[in-house]
Amino acid sequence: MATINEHIVKSFDDQLNRINDLVVRMGGLAEAQVAGALDAMVKRDCELAARVIEGDDQIDDLEHELEQVSVLLLALRQPMANDLRRVVAALKISSDLERIGDYAANAAKRVIALEATERHRSASSLSRMAQQVRVLLRDALDAYVTSDAERALEVWRRDVKIDELYGSLFEELLEQMKADPGDIAACTHLLFIAKNIERIGDHATNIAESVHYLVTGRYMEGARPRGVDPNMPAAAEA
Repeated sequence: MATINEHIVKSFDDQLNRINDLVVRMGGLAEAQVAGALDAMVKRDCELAARVIEGDDQIDDLEHELEQVSVLLLALRQPMANDLRRVVAALKISSDLERIGDYAANAAKRVIALEATERHRSASSLSRMAQQVRVLLRDALDAYVTSDAERALEVWRRDVKIDELYGSLFEELLEQMKADPGDIAACTHLLFIAKNIERIGDHATNIAESVHYLVTGRYMEGARPRGVDPNMPAAAEA
């Protein structure tokens, strides 16, 4: 017959596993949202973009559930050492995943707005940048699932490539707008899409940092590599 202590330990482990499962579910949804937004962009598929926008609430709901479980566990169990890092990392990662969902929805909104301009302009490096961000997010989440600090570090280092692509794309779209003022509206929407994709890459890198901390108990050393001028105007979007 199980003792009271055994019941307590099992309950504690069940709560930690639930937190982990919620992060994994959020990660799967975030990946699907990003993939949907990028496919909608490539195919100029407004119906798919609309589904991405509608799907954002699912990630928000899971984040709220994870927060509730985590706060209850911290208050009642007072976890220490590795277990405490698991909870803290899960909270940080869930916040990043929620923002990734928001940026995917924002990009999808811009796809719909782009179609309304009836200007089918494209930027040569946008699809390549989008694909690299998609892979970056997948690798960051795989590092979490497998507790792989080395893979997380490799993701962290690769973010500079995304920044460089964004910088090139920014210049490319500016040149298009100078060459043909009629393209300003379409290129502006593409700039917003590009910035949303770049921010998804930043949050994927945040996840990698949290995974590294979770596994090693240490934060990444040194400043995060950057590939674009920090003074470059950012296309903020609510």
